Amino acid sequence: MKFAANLSALWPDLPYLDRFEVAAEAGFDGVEVLFPYEMPAKETQRALLRAGLSMVLMAAPPPNYTGGACGFAAVPEAADRFKYDLRRAIRYCAALRTPVLQLLPGVAEGDAARQTLIQNLKAAAEAAPEDLLLTISPANAGDLPGSFLNSYDLAAEILNEVDAPNVGLQFDSYEAEVMHGDPVEVLETHAKLIRQVQVSDAPGGSADLEALSTGLMDIAYDGWVGVGNDPTAVPEVHRRNLDRLRW
Repeated sequence: MKFAANLSALWPDLPYLDRFEVAAEAGFDGVEVLFPYEMPAKETQRALLRAGLSMVLMAAPPPNYTGGACGFAAVPEAADRFKYDLRRAIRYCAALRTPVLQLLPGVAEGDAARQTLIQNLKAAAEAAPEDLLLTISPANAGDLPGSFLNSYDLAAEILNEVDAPNVGLQFDSYEAEVMHGDPVEVLETHAKLIRQVQVSDAPGGSADLEALSTGLMDIAYDGWVGVGNDPTAVPEVHRRNLDRLRW
């Protein structure tokens, strides 16, 4: 496994472009940036090259800087906008050689939202280039009130209905613990669908990182592990977490 620092969460006091070299110094091989769209792709490219890092993951759609919702793959009235913004996100992934694009369902409810998400995922699977993996990751309703994709069981149902080889599940240990209690059980239950992994501490520092690392070995996961945490945490916390996850 290889480890990627989530630069959208870590070292928030540093300017965006300075975080890349700090991540490399902390021992990471790659980085995740959820929304790099505000910065010209060439600037991010240069930062990656200087630090010797790979861009591992981005999220879509790009955020709405006018205050609108961030994420609407499950919102029926935003289907046209989803397709438009998806094209922009795919262009950024190509420019930054990013292999994974996380699609955000957003705030919605009901059968119409479910069908919209399924249709959007199917359309995205057809539009994505062969070297780009699409993922969905549940978000708990406490942090995102009204979150449509609010459980891993629901995510599994959606993915099974979409049934596309380039669309998979993104496991986030924080979300799994908040929503279901035992992230390792979630990991094992949905192992066949998991294509991307993110690890961050749960509220109160309760995450069992040794159990998570064992669980990842048990399911033979050999991809990137994104590492993130509370944005107020100091870098030393993440260095210790990284050391505890290595084997």
